[in-house]
Amino acid sequence: MKEKHDSTADPQLSNLLRAARVAPPMPPRFAPSVWHRIEKSETPATSATWLDALATLILRPRFALSTAAALLLAGVFLGTVAGWQTARQEAQLNYLTAVAPHFVH
Repeated sequence: MKEKHDSTADPQLSNLLRAARVAPPMPPRFAPSVWHRIEKSETPATSATWLDALATLILRPRFALSTAAALLLAGVFLGTVAGWQTARQEAQLNYLTAVAPHFVH
């Protein structure tokens, strides 16, 4: 069984180990650069484009439901328009088939 070593049992060894610890020198302007990075991270980020600003606005919780409803209505509208166009093309093709079947490929 291993014995637990108490670091306070030998103060000379503790002092020797503390003295042998090497602390690397800090780079120049270390503290100012750290404070600059902290200040930079605390400032609110500015939107780079109008699209980022719009996305930030519509993704807020109070606008999320209205955004989802608007997207749903836009999808229904676009689906309806596409359905009308498809139905119109099929009606034209049926008419052309009935009137002149040899023109249909």
